[in-house]
Amino acid sequence: MAKIDFGGILEDVVTREEFTLEKAREVLKNETIAVIGYGVQGPAQALNMRDNGINVIIGQAPEFRADWDKAVADGFVPGENLFDVDEAAKRATIIQYLVSDAAQRTLWPRIKPCLNEGDALYFSHGFSITYKEHTGVIPPDNIDVILCAPKGSGTSVRRNFLAGTGINSSYSVFQDFTGRATDRILALGIAIGSGYLFPTTFEKEVYSDLTGERGVLMGALAGIMDAQYQVLRENGHSPSEAFNETVEELTQSLIRLVDEKGMDWMYSNCSATAQRGALDWRPKFMEATLPVFKDLYNRVKSGEECVRVLQSTGLPNYKELLNSELSELGNSELWKTGAAVRKLRPGKK
Repeated sequence: MAKIDFGGILEDVVTREEFTLEKAREVLKNETIAVIGYGVQGPAQALNMRDNGINVIIGQAPEFRADWDKAVADGFVPGENLFDVDEAAKRATIIQYLVSDAAQRTLWPRIKPCLNEGDALYFSHGFSITYKEHTGVIPPDNIDVILCAPKGSGTSVRRNFLAGTGINSSYSVFQDFTGRATDRILALGIAIGSGYLFPTTFEKEVYSDLTGERGVLMGALAGIMDAQYQVLRENGHSPSEAFNETVEELTQSLIRLVDEKGMDWMYSNCSATAQRGALDWRPKFMEATLPVFKDLYNRVKSGEECVRVLQSTGLPNYKELLNSELSELGNSELWKTGAAVRKLRPGKK
């Protein structure tokens, strides 16, 4: 492990220079990795591992035809390296449990009997283990239980891999029966294309992940965009102007400067007027949102958000309700304007 200074705090991280792909292949050479679920994270992790020379098979319910057909289109062959969930789990020495959190609870009675002594059960989210009293996912004592959580969507995991960069990932060992659990998870983390790996626990991973998704990464971001766009429109600004000042400049310019060298770098490359306003208003937004984030974190920690997820995603008509909510979002004036603006970008048709 390398000691890296993160703002004055030293943390251990594992890089691809320390734990090479060659070492990962050696660790995993006798393993059969079954990726259960070809939905969000499954395709990216499976394809990255396959491209890296790892023995990967897919477990996907054929009745979910779109995901099954996607696996076939990606080159997985039924009966050869694409199987029903149960068959893939039986063939595996490492089960990558990458179906949704709600589906993990539902499938667990089928997965658990397929785990043999010395096998490994891999997660990319600490949800099922941390909230086991709600999910019922309690692994047997004679296996390794490990986690590698890429800090990005499956789409980003694959795109970054193909670009030669990689998404940073957290990793954890919940249960080390074989004495090889750490090597196994680091090898898998490298094999799926992680940029670097940093240690966590299952509990900390799910607490930070749920807070981030509901907060800055998705919920808060969408909410403040809605609010600013609405204020601009109410004050007579056109949809194009309101969208550009709310979304387009952020995604096409400013956030790229933040990515390049940090928030201070972005500030220093803006006008003096923008700098002054940002510095003055930053503490106001901090003060306004801090109570919301504290409430959010407490709901995550208490399990209230877990219950909300399981109850809502477990409804028989959940997909219909979800599509309705997403359609309402996509058909709002803000995001219909966004679709029009994207078509006007140079090089777009």
